Amino acid sequence: MTSISYSLFVTPLRRLAALGAFLCLASGCNQAPPGTAAQAAAPASAAGKEVPDKEPADKDVADAGVTLTPDQVQKMGIIVAAAQAARYTPQAIGYAQVMAHENLAQGVAELVSAQAVAKQSRAALARIEKLAGTPGAMPADAEESAARQAAVDEAALMLAHQRLSAVFGQHPPWAEGDMALMRELADGKIKLVRVTFPLGTLEGGAPQSLRLTHLNESRTQKGWQAGTVWDAPADANVPGRSFFALLKGSDAGEGERLMAFAPIGAPVAGVLIPESALVISAGQGWCYVERKPGVFERVAIDTHQPQGDGYFMSSGLAAGDRIVTAAAGLLLARESNAGAAAD
Repeated sequence: MTSISYSLFVTPLRRLAALGAFLCLASGCNQAPPGTAAQAAAPASAAGKEVPDKEPADKDVADAGVTLTPDQVQKMGIIVAAAQAARYTPQAIGYAQVMAHENLAQGVAELVSAQAVAKQSRAALARIEKLAGTPGAMPADAEESAARQAAVDEAALMLAHQRLSAVFGQHPPWAEGDMALMRELADGKIKLVRVTFPLGTLEGGAPQSLRLTHLNESRTQKGWQAGTVWDAPADANVPGRSFFALLKGSDAGEGERLMAFAPIGAPVAGVLIPESALVISAGQGWCYVERKPGVFERVAIDTHQPQGDGYFMSSGLAAGDRIVTAAAGLLLARESNAGAAAD
């Protein structure tokens, strides 16, 4: 009886233990081995590769400019042109003013009058001196009076020259007795221009030539050449060096302010950037260059060297580079907006 009861009690326990072992093994088959989950969750950087958190906001924007498809280029109206070779001569920039010919006319008239009076006085004194010791000799007091008048008239003539030198400078480009050019200046047929270059912009003597332009045309090659230049008295209003120049065949009005350009160095080779290619960002001038089809790179421009209808660059670009001449502002806006989105 006892052996039968023990057998009946043990058999159910063995069955329960076997069932528990089976359930444990079944649940263990669904679990990953230790470390497997961590390896699956590890980023690809463990293999030496970086995986970005998200895609860029705009894939069309490159790090060094803008990348566009042919359809985008056409829709934006982008036009490119080959950069043209150019040569630039460094120039000093000054300011000029056309002098009124009224003062010139007055000075010339005073000089002509003083010359005539002095000539007459000298002739009268010469006649009296020639008659001295002859029956027709003039009294001594008459001779003394003529000599005094001749001296006074010579002093007046010298004063007229000195006054005129204040108008035309100490070394005008004409001989003392040459009145033809001065009369043309007095008539206003030739204009006298006073040019002043600020301190430090022009070294040496008077420039061989000057280019004069209206203020609104100072960036262009328009204007007039003045080949006759000489020293002028200093301008009390503008510290620097002043010169006079003769201006012929111009439409500049008397009293008008002009821009003056004087060459100060040897010509430099480079390229000309069209004015239509210029865009401004953060106070700096830029242009876009198509380095390869659809890829536009932004390049800085030095706007302090204007030439013709554009800007001269001696480095950074070469003749033949494809410059964006239309819709450059749209490229700048696209690049700026993409940069802001990335930030």
